[in-house]
Amino acid sequence: MTSPRIVFFGTPEFACTILQALIDEKYHIAAVVSQPDKPVGRKHIIVKTPVHALAEENGIPVLQPEKLRAEADAVLAYEPELIVTCAYGQIVPEKILMAPRLGCVNIHPSLLPKYRGGAPIHHAILNGDEKTGVCLMEMVKKMDAGRVFACHEVSITPDMTAAELDVLLKEESVRIIREELPRYIRGELPGVEQDEEKVVLAPNISREMEQVHFQEEEINSLYNHVRGLIDWPISYGVLEGKRYKFYKARKEVRGHAYQPGEVLGFEDGAMKIAARGGILLVLELQPEGKKPMKAEQFANGAGRSLVGKVFE
Repeated sequence: MTSPRIVFFGTPEFACTILQALIDEKYHIAAVVSQPDKPVGRKHIIVKTPVHALAEENGIPVLQPEKLRAEADAVLAYEPELIVTCAYGQIVPEKILMAPRLGCVNIHPSLLPKYRGGAPIHHAILNGDEKTGVCLMEMVKKMDAGRVFACHEVSITPDMTAAELDVLLKEESVRIIREELPRYIRGELPGVEQDEEKVVLAPNISREMEQVHFQEEEINSLYNHVRGLIDWPISYGVLEGKRYKFYKARKEVRGHAYQPGEVLGFEDGAMKIAARGGILLVLELQPEGKKPMKAEQFANGAGRSLVGKVFE
C-alpha cells in the first residue's frame, strides 16, 4: 500500500508515541504541527515540545502556529491526504478538517464516548474504573465527538497509577497505528456514531483538584484521587497550613475510631493517615519546601512531630 501524505498534529510526550509509530511504519509524513515552544524555569529557557523535538530529529518540517485558524493555509500547503492527531491542544478549524481526501483521525486514550476531553487517563483512575482503552476516531468540529473506527481495551489494576496506565495506553496506541490505521486507509472501517446519552467529560486537571480532603473523601475515592494524579500533577494534603505531596501510596480498607486525616505514625516504610473507612499508607511524599523523599526518611527527620496532628 502506498502511504498517503500525512500531516501529524500533536504536542506532548504521549503524542510522540503516535508520531514514532507512524515513522516506524514508513508512512509519508509531509509535516508536523505542534503547539508553540514555551519558556521553562526561572531562566525562561525556550524548550521544544516533545513532538517538535522528535520531528526535527527525523527531518520532518514543523509548523507551530500561535493560532491555527490564522495559519490554516500554511498547513494545507503541504497537501495532506490524511491528517492524524493526538493531544494537539488547539481546536482544528473546519477548513483543515474538510481538506484531506481521507479525512482527519484522532488517537484518543479512552473508550469513547466516555472521557471526552483533555485528561481521560487521569479521570479513568480518579473514578476507579476497571478498564479503559484507545480509540481511532474521526475528527469533527465538536470535541472528541466523531465516529469511532476502532477501539482497543486495557484493564486497570487496583493499584495502578495514571503514569502506569499512560504506559499501557501508549503501547495500545502503537497497535492502533499498526493494525487499524491501514484498515481505515483502505476504507474497511466505516465507523460507529457515538451515543450522546453516554458521554462523560474528562476536563483538564485544575489546581483545585490537586488537593485531597481527608474529612470529606472516603478511603477508596481518596486513594483513587492520589494514584490518579501520579506522576503528574501530584496530589497533596494540607496540615497546619503546609502542603504535603503524595508521590506513592497504598490503602487499607477497615473500620477504626480515629479522626479522618489524623497522622497515626510510621510503620513498615509508610506514614499512616486515617481516612473515612480506612488508612492511607503514604510511602513517598514531599513536604513543602523540601525534595521528594521516602516516608521512612521523613520519619527520621520532622515526620514524627506530625503524629497526632490532622490533615484537612
